[in-house]
Amino acid sequence: MKKKILIGISALALLIGFNTIDANAQKKTEKAVENTGKAIEKGAKAVGDKTAEVASKGASKVADQTYRGKMAPDGSNVYIDSHNKKYYIDKKGKKIYLKPSQIKDRPKS
Repeated sequence: MKKKILIGISALALLIGFNTIDANAQKKTEKAVENTGKAIEKGAKAVGDKTAEVASKGASKVADQTYRGKMAPDGSNVYIDSHNKKYYIDKKGKKIYLKPSQIKDRPKS
């Protein structure tokens, strides 16, 4: 009788041990998948922003004039649209319109 109880307790402890190991492994796997998903999302956003920036700058070079000898606060080119408004393209590809006080002279090289 004691032998059967001892075997039963041993078997129960073994099953609980395997379930604990399996639960820990599953948590680690879920966390790794979550981290990978966040990394992919961050990379995709960076690629999307860069694509928008390059496309906007290309369209501005074709459609609008470049304000020569001047630069935006971040050091990029300043463009002049058809309504004589000055703007630059930010890192996300958006047009940021400038006040005259924000336009700087480009240093001569």
